[in-house]
Amino acid sequence: MRTVLVTGTGGAGRTTVAAATALAAAREGQRTLLLTADSDGTPEALLGIGTPRSVPGRSADRLPWSVPVELAPGLWAARVVTDEWFRGELTALQDRGHGLLDLLGATPLDGEELTALPGVEAIALLRALRAAQTAPPGTGWDVLVVDMPPAPDTVALLALPEQLRRYLRRLLPAERQAARALRPMLAQLAGVPMPAQKLYETAERWERELAAVQGVIESEATTVRLVVEPGPLADRALRTARAGLALHGCRVEAVIANRLLPTGTADPWLAALSGQQQDALKELYEQWAPAVPVRELPHLGRDPHGLGEPRPAEPHPAESYPTEAHPAESNPVEPHPAESNPVEPHPGDGARRAPAGLADLADLAGAVGAPGARPDRPAADPWTVEDRLAEDGVLLWRLPLPGADRDRLSLVRRGDELIVTVAPFHRVLPLPSALRRCTVSGAGLRDGWLQVRFTPDPDLWPKRL
Repeated sequence: MRTVLVTGTGGAGRTTVAAATALAAAREGQRTLLLTADSDGTPEALLGIGTPRSVPGRSADRLPWSVPVELAPGLWAARVVTDEWFRGELTALQDRGHGLLDLLGATPLDGEELTALPGVEAIALLRALRAAQTAPPGTGWDVLVVDMPPAPDTVALLALPEQLRRYLRRLLPAERQAARALRPMLAQLAGVPMPAQKLYETAERWERELAAVQGVIESEATTVRLVVEPGPLADRALRTARAGLALHGCRVEAVIANRLLPTGTADPWLAALSGQQQDALKELYEQWAPAVPVRELPHLGRDPHGLGEPRPAEPHPAESYPTEAHPAESNPVEPHPAESNPVEPHPGDGARRAPAGLADLADLAGAVGAPGARPDRPAADPWTVEDRLAEDGVLLWRLPLPGADRDRLSLVRRGDELIVTVAPFHRVLPLPSALRRCTVSGAGLRDGWLQVRFTPDPDLWPKRL
């Protein structure tokens, strides 16, 4: 599946660009799902689709998004339902750990009293990314466009699977699981289930889920579109976001310069704002093009929103959603796009309304363009090791970090790992095997590349014959 993550600076129009991108993909005959995690009603107001409805069925079996609403031929929209997903997941976790809860004398929480905790939105969005990819070929979506949070939050979210997997390996290392064969015997002797067994089983399940999500993020078919409203402050924020995305190996396919004011106006106030935008736009081209295309979107003079003219209502196909199947056995992208047309009736009338926001988006879709085809396979490692032993006696590890600032960059060698910090972003990188037998002799940032010099350790490096 082709996946496009739309993020950018705060208030730059990410939702509008995400919707226009999805519409452009649908116009090319791709079955497209526009997914948003924004719960403040902005996407619904933009598209004029009303309040999202939950998928019927048991909480544990529901997909992590609302019933998809058809916006145009081949285009559906849905919202990540964080609260309901959290209640379902925690209730299922309590069911699996009922033995431990009984052992501790704890009373399980009822689903009705559960409220999503801060930070759960990121987990729910990652789960939705994974769920959208698991449909059998021909029954799901061709393109997934995700309206992501602002760029700093998006970088942190995309880094989360790798970080959590590392924590699990450190807290529950594989070698400690070798003694699990003794736990059933110990459980029989004690007469109660052993918590460690459930703990390791849960950790293994989390590891599989996190690895699958990380595979989606690291696939060549997953790219990022950055949205910015050109200006001095936005330029700095965008450079920081670019460095963070590069640190975590995310591929930026386009920069969208949004809400550009008209040039050549006689109004001095508007001319000053437009001139400032044009200066910032020139900087964007210098920093990004031609490696990453910069696409320009005009200011519409208003926010696209509202409902169009009523159309005859059609029955809602809620009964086509699974209600009893286990998540691992059911199609996670239901109903089939070609078999449903779940546009919500407008409250208070018996007619269905066409989203009028699409009229504005239709003009923008051509400018943003549809995402190009990409193979769904693991992306190549962007970091390379250059052998300079003959010339300089060092090995050079080159890491692309465009947008990084030398003053906000730090490196720490810890065992067989290199800890890289770029502004607020942080990543622990395992060293290639050859570099583990070397010591760090220096580093420099040049032309958007971090170059770390490694000198072979005489005690560890193979001696020449």
